Amino acid sequence: MKYINEKYTNTLEIKQSKFIAHLVAFNEYEDTLEQLKIKHPKARHFVTAYRYLNKYNQILEHSSDDGEPKGTSGKPSLMVLQGQNLINCAVIIVRYFGGTKLGTGGLVRAYSDAVNLVIDLAQLHEYKEEVSKKIVLEYANIRQIEYECEKYNIKIIDKIFSNNIVYELKASKTDMYQFLEVNNRIFSDF
Repeated sequence: MKYINEKYTNTLEIKQSKFIAHLVAFNEYEDTLEQLKIKHPKARHFVTAYRYLNKYNQILEHSSDDGEPKGTSGKPSLMVLQGQNLINCAVIIVRYFGGTKLGTGGLVRAYSDAVNLVIDLAQLHEYKEEVSKKIVLEYANIRQIEYECEKYNIKIIDKIFSNNIVYELKASKTDMYQFLEVNNRIFSDF
């Protein structure tokens, strides 16, 4: 699975109709949609599709045709996101009608092409499922653990100081497994 970190925009023009595709991270979807509706008050349609992982690691999806004929815009846009295996992102296509009807097949192609064009611009990152782990260590081992965390791409989420130190760590499953294997002698499980 792949995801994006930035916003991307690309425009497709077919028979005087403009399809302005915006690819955004899912957490920016609602704000971006509101901003686009203000920025483009004369646009005819704001077609949307998104996919994201919920807290149970399930992919949730949704699409909207926003007044276009049913199944000609939102669903094809979502299918492109699925085909590219994108998650935690949304696409919003702003359409300005050019006066010539494209027909159902033409709309499906136009929306799909617009989404593909904006994805072609995007820098895609490989998604890795993250796991959390708490470890207990002595004060003398702080420097070594922090060095090892950096070495294995482990994020230190929280530190609790008392008689010993409790670190809450987060990383991809692979990185966490390697880190734990190599360093299990300098800490104990929480």
